[in-house]
Amino acid sequence: MNRAVKLLAAKPRSVGELRERLLEKNWTNAEIVDRILDKLKEYSYLDDTKFASGLALSKLRQKPQGKRRLQQSLSHKKLSKEDVDSAIESAFEKLPETELIDAAIARRLRLKGKPETREDAKKFYDHLLRQGFDFELIRSKMSEVAKREFIDEASA
Repeated sequence: MNRAVKLLAAKPRSVGELRERLLEKNWTNAEIVDRILDKLKEYSYLDDTKFASGLALSKLRQKPQGKRRLQQSLSHKKLSKEDVDSAIESAFEKLPETELIDAAIARRLRLKGKPETREDAKKFYDHLLRQGFDFELIRSKMSEVAKREFIDEASA
């Protein structure tokens, strides 16, 4: 129990992660670990649904990313598919994907400037795809950026 509490104090963990960390020691067995996990759930120290929701929102605030990338990073945390799906849904209700891609595009434009060549534009698209954004959303946002640049150049 002491080891479990110390592990949770270090950072929040899912039930699956904590079970794995507790079972890695030779002197533990699955029966004791299961009883400890049940006790921690009873005390509300472990709740995969809350953990997944908090983690999803935190990851979106740290770095704008799309649903695919967020789902991939949450799947590494040994969470159930239902918890991951509901966490992603609630996170994107609070921080819409369109706002996130706008932030990612603005950051990329600030760092690299507007794409001058076809190759630069492809790199821009690829960057946004790696961030997990949907291709159709990227395409529509990038066409808005291109129109905006065309309007900016025409008015200058």
